[in-house]
Amino acid sequence: MWDPATYLRFGDERSRPFFDLVARIGAERPRTVVDLGCGPGNLTAALAERWPGARIRGLDSSREMIEKAAAESYPVEFEAGDLREWSPEADTDVVVSNAALQWVPGHDTQLTRWAAALPPGAWLAVQVPGNFDAPSHLALRALSDPAGVAELARDAPVLDPAGYADLLAAAGCAVDAWETTYLHRLPVVPGGDHPVLTWMEGTALRPVKAALDATAWEVFRDTLGKRLAELYPARGNVVSFPFRRIFVVARTQGD
Repeated sequence: MWDPATYLRFGDERSRPFFDLVARIGAERPRTVVDLGCGPGNLTAALAERWPGARIRGLDSSREMIEKAAAESYPVEFEAGDLREWSPEADTDVVVSNAALQWVPGHDTQLTRWAAALPPGAWLAVQVPGNFDAPSHLALRALSDPAGVAELARDAPVLDPAGYADLLAAAGCAVDAWETTYLHRLPVVPGGDHPVLTWMEGTALRPVKAALDATAWEVFRDTLGKRLAELYPARGNVVSFPFRRIFVVARTQGD
């Protein structure tokens, strides 16, 4: 189960890659703009500000996220749905997916299918985390096996920038792909949890928590928190947390 409040605890840090991604989209007057994996909708609303004349749609598999988004007065059409089943309509000129496709097995196939279905001159912009070999995730995988949840601690569910570029170029798109490592300086809350543990509870730890009973989860969480404190020591009142992200912006052939 996704918890919008937990996910939004580091809203500024999580939103920066979204704006870096969208800044590279050159669409001027798109008819329909779709945000796949829209989450609580706060960033989807920024698409309505960027393209006020467009129909803005947000799709997410989490009903909790969609309920949160729909409760706001955003000028966006929100709906719950499986990204694997989504197909662009004829007037879809921009598709954005920010930090969502890493959860979709075989999303490379989806990207190829979407690119083929988009109209000429449409834009497809994707950002996924590329930190699966970071110390935080190596620690998660090391603890997951003895806890019986090894299948939930994914190894490398994304491609590198060249992989996405090759994939979409082969689909006939003009492609711009890159990676960025952000250095997040996370504040330490006196008496609180380690901030990297708090960060991970909003994303990577969600399926692990759902799979364990309450006692097993508390043991897992406490053990991981202690390990993260060793891997990411506090310097004063902050913890430095490098986070690699992968971006690709593609444009279909045509206008």
